[in-house]
Amino acid sequence: MTTPTSAPTAATASGTGVSGTTAAATVAVRYFAAAAEAAGVDTETVPAGTAALVVAELTRRHPDLAAVLSRCALLADGTRVEGDDEVRAGVTLDVLPPFAGG
Repeated sequence: MTTPTSAPTAATASGTGVSGTTAAATVAVRYFAAAAEAAGVDTETVPAGTAALVVAELTRRHPDLAAVLSRCALLADGTRVEGDDEVRAGVTLDVLPPFAGG
């Protein structure tokens, strides 16, 4: 998989991220297994914000990821986040689909 250089989006081109923060307020996203395959990348950087806003940005960038994200756990520095939970700048957000086996 490749790691793209994040191009400015409408939200970041104006100097604000998805939650109204500055463009420098970013989250490192790591994709695993089916999520990496659907996204087409292993890692990328997105603006910080609520989990729902980050998911919306990931889906905007990678439409094929939408079907996988509904089954994934999102862990911000090891803590599960969803919906209105804040994903703060500087954290690593792991996108983990369900794993089979033991």
